[in-house]
Amino acid sequence: MNRQPNAPKRDWVRVKPGERSSANAMNEKPEYDDQKLLTLLQSAKREVQGLRLIHLHMSLLKDKSQLDLISIKRAMQETADQSAYLQLFSLSNDDVIVLYKGIKFSLISDVCSKIEKLMLSRTAMVKRNPYGEDSLYSIMELSLNFVNVIRFIEGLARESGPDAAKAETKPPITLEELGKIERAVQMFDLSPFMLNQPVVDITNGEQNQFEYFELYIAIKALEERLSPNYDITANKWLFSYFTANLDNSVLKALNYGVDFLRGRRIGLNLNLSTIMSASFVKFDERLTADLRGNVILEINKADLVENIDTYKEVVDFASSKGYQICIDGLNDFWVTHMDLEYMACDYAKIFWTDEMDMMSDHEYEVFAEKIRAQSNCRFILARCGSVSGLMFAEKAGIQLVQGRIVDNILRKGVLLRDAIKSAKMMND
Repeated sequence: MNRQPNAPKRDWVRVKPGERSSANAMNEKPEYDDQKLLTLLQSAKREVQGLRLIHLHMSLLKDKSQLDLISIKRAMQETADQSAYLQLFSLSNDDVIVLYKGIKFSLISDVCSKIEKLMLSRTAMVKRNPYGEDSLYSIMELSLNFVNVIRFIEGLARESGPDAAKAETKPPITLEELGKIERAVQMFDLSPFMLNQPVVDITNGEQNQFEYFELYIAIKALEERLSPNYDITANKWLFSYFTANLDNSVLKALNYGVDFLRGRRIGLNLNLSTIMSASFVKFDERLTADLRGNVILEINKADLVENIDTYKEVVDFASSKGYQICIDGLNDFWVTHMDLEYMACDYAKIFWTDEMDMMSDHEYEVFAEKIRAQSNCRFILARCGSVSGLMFAEKAGIQLVQGRIVDNILRKGVLLRDAIKSAKMMND
């Protein structure tokens, strides 16, 4: 095929059988692919199923050179012939992202491990990677991490911009700006911003057992897209109003198909007013009794306290229809002083903080006793960003966990029980 003399060179790896890139092309410094990758992801957001992503954290190496990228490309070329798709992107912070499909996880893991050993044989990582792992690489399902990847790439542009050094605090959203966002949301595809995060049972030693998947909107990512100059969450009243309207958009999106509920339990973050609205009634009408049993209504404690009478109505409604209820956003104080049996909830979600590991012996005993005393309510320790949270959950008798460290362990194909056991051995 004839090539135009000024056409840009391809800097991605897609090698056909019997074809190899020239050495000259390999030695040329690649252009940064931030915008190229961002454009590709945004245009292919409905076609990410089955795609996996490798994030090589080259920016965290103490010493880097152009030869590192050459070594990575050569390593990836060895697997390209066996893939349905493989494309490599060089980012402006020196990280490398690879999108691929149709390659065994064990093969990709071996290649990444070789790259890591090669790099760390001559230099060291200056800190943990953005996912909290002591690893030079992360492998993940793109569909489950789509928004996080988008936000990471968009963050590179902000960091490298002329105002990157300025610590800028965005002003609270105004009523006029909120109106613009609401109108935009009505015509906006929310699917790229709808994430799901598993709640996992740590008591199963044979396999990672999923209790349910929490479905939620990445608010900050949505803010960056629709209102980058304002902070949506700064004004409590306007934010509450916004989330109520956002709930309706989510339910509208779910109304297009409920097949995702078959064989899977999901948690929906909803305002109490939404659950009692016509939008939810319409959603409810599409569900069979079996499917309703797969839905957990997650209600924030602040909403509950401010609207206790509505909560009582929701409890009666959920009981009659077969939905379950989770009270969200608790801490150790709320658990200790709240009668969750009286609140008639099926789950209570506690947000993990490092301060919980610093309770006095008396405070911990009161907390743990309250956990043990609940017979109808199951506790979830959420926002676990480190293995410390998982060890605390096991110690306190909390069987269900959720958070970034849980996602990282699952991506590596490791049992949570084994991860906790290994962490305890290192602590002893």
